[in-house]
Amino acid sequence: MYKAKLNNFRVSARKGRLVADLIRGKKVEEAQSILRFTLNKSADPMLKLLNSAAANAEHLDGVKVGDLYISKVAINEGATYKRIMPRARGTAYRINKRTSHFEIELDKMVKKESKVKKEDKKVKTEEK
Repeated sequence: MYKAKLNNFRVSARKGRLVADLIRGKKVEEAQSILRFTLNKSADPMLKLLNSAAANAEHLDGVKVGDLYISKVAINEGATYKRIMPRARGTAYRINKRTSHFEIELDKMVKKESKVKKEDKKVKTEEK
């Protein structure tokens, strides 16, 4: 399991999750191509974070990018910057500038062994 994390990115968690849903569970190469062509503020940092996690995997264990998939993408709420906007008659409205934490985990793909079909089992038992 190879991780990368980005803290306090100035986009709301709700908007970041829209991009995270596009790449969750995909192969790393496929996710990189999706993020390159996604027109969203959080797509570029997500791509950079994905590349960082892939580089971690290659550096630590020598795993190739083609053998990795995205096992977990988490977008959590971060601190909220509170600002005020002056309004009429001396009042003020609050403006919440939300931040979020991005976290990506990659894992190696497991190759499944082919199962023997039921028909093949019947043929083998009949031969005996």
